[in-house]
Formats: sequence, structure tokens, C-alpha cells
Amino acid sequence: MPAPLDDRALDQLFRTARTRNAWTPETVSEALIRAVYELAKWGPTSANCSPARFVFVTSAEGKAKLEPHLSAGNRAKTMSAPVTVIIGHDLDFARELPRLFPHAPDAASWFAEPAVRDLTAFRNGTLQGAYLMLAARGLGLDCGPMSGFDNAGVDAAFFAGASIRSNWLCNIGYGSDENLFPRSPRLAFEDACRIV
Repeated sequence: MPAPLDDRALDQLFRTARTRNAWTPETVSEALIRAVYELAKWGPTSANCSPARFVFVTSAEGKAKLEPHLSAGNRAKTMSAPVTVIIGHDLDFARELPRLFPHAPDAASWFAEPAVRDLTAFRNGTLQGAYLMLAARGLGLDCGPMSGFDNAGVDAAFFAGASIRSNWLCNIGYGSDENLFPRSPRLAFEDACRIV
């Protein structure tokens, strides 16, 4: 049986981790970006479908392409972040199932109905984006997840002609305390949960 993580690790992943709105000038290396993905990819998905697709926007050209599609409140913090990840999901994820789920040769047919395919891609791609955040935090990075952008514009700019759709964005880097909001409360167990 695996041992529980210690409090320091749990704090870094959850309890003291904060959504960052400002960033230090320190860059994030390609090696670290790759390490984040290599850790996150092990998170479970339905039938190992792995529909998430990630675009790590780090260059000035990439940021310039992204900027017009951001809401006004998200522009400054995104332009100053070392990395902005576009978390998307591939609606054509089932084409990879012969490789990802080889013990079930008919697995692609499970997702043939468009409503099932779309929901599976969205749900599991969202999960994988959350795994990516936890992997980034686990490797010493801060995160600033956000909505507040034009999905259709981002899709046209970054996924033109592809079956990939954007879901949400996450800035990644080394956060500063500038523009850091006071910690917001969370619901108590009794308000959010039931044991039946």
C-alpha cells in the first residue's frame, strides 16, 4: 500500500497553493514543461482515451496570437506569464484507441455517437487539465487557471482545420504575490458532501 504524502507535499499541491495573477521574470525551461506533461499523462481517463491536447504558449509570437482572444481582465497576467497552456480536447480521440487501449479492439466504436464522443472528450480532457496543474505544482511551479477568453477565436488561431477544441487556459510559472487575492473560503464537508 502506498504511504500518504506528507503535509508539506499536500500543502504544495492543495492547501497553500494559490491561483497566481502575477509572475516573476524567471523562465520555465522546455525540459520542465516536458516533465510536467510526462507526469500528468499518467492520470486516469475513460478507456485510457487521453483526449487532452496541450499547447504551451511561450514565445512572443504565440502570445501575440493569443492576446486578441483574451478578456481584458486576463490580458496583463497572461502576457507576463512565462507559459500559457491552452487546454483542449480532441473530438477525434478514438482514432488513438487501438494504440492506447489495445486489449479492446472495438473500443473506438464505444464513442461513435457524437454526443457520447463530445462528452467523453470534454470530461476527460478537463480531468487531464487538472492533472497537468497538479503535476506543475508538484514540480515546483505555480498556476493561474482561467476562463475569460474567446474559445472560437483561440480554436481558429491554434487549431484551424483540426478536431481539437479549447476548454480553458492556465498560466504557469513562478508566481509573485502581486495582485494576490485573500484566500477565499471553501464549502465545508457538510455543505458539499453526503455519505450514503
